[in-house]
Amino acid sequence: MGVLRAKCVIVGDCTVGKSAITQVFHSDGTMFPKNYTMTTGVEVCQKVIPVRERGDFVDIFMFDSAGKDVFSEICEKHWDDIGMLAVVFDVTDIESLNRVKNWRNKMKEHINPEKNIPSVLIGNKVDLDLRRQVTTEEGEELAEQLGMTYFEVSAKGNEGIEAPFQYLAQKFADHHQDSRENVQMLE
Repeated sequence: MGVLRAKCVIVGDCTVGKSAITQVFHSDGTMFPKNYTMTTGVEVCQKVIPVRERGDFVDIFMFDSAGKDVFSEICEKHWDDIGMLAVVFDVTDIESLNRVKNWRNKMKEHINPEKNIPSVLIGNKVDLDLRRQVTTEEGEELAEQLGMTYFEVSAKGNEGIEAPFQYLAQKFADHHQDSRENVQMLE
């Protein structure tokens, strides 16, 4: 049993709910921000996630990044040594989905191509079903194209918030275990 540490960078357009997702996850659903405050750089919070099958824990440091281009220089200073990635879009805003590829490409510049980091695409605001512009199938299709795993959540309703982070922690721990086993085979 051990504790693994990982940096999880969370990116996406403004107002897609990155901060809300981060805060709801971090607080185990007890804190949903009722007033919108634009992130102007990077906000960091931390949470330990048990990886049940392994008896390990992954200590995730979540770097909630501003979505405005004007803050990109500030954000990019924090995008080194990424262990996992979450790209968020708003299911009620088709344009936020259309810009997911831009976010993924921007992040590729900061990821070592030799590292296979777990990545998820998160469609937020599924509680606003009547305003929905992006179907589940469209989200899944884009995630598959980008080599990511797709999740839908509602930060406001605390629906599905744990799943993407549990997935990232499991994949991170699996990769760490595989690397450890490969080193032991070489000895």
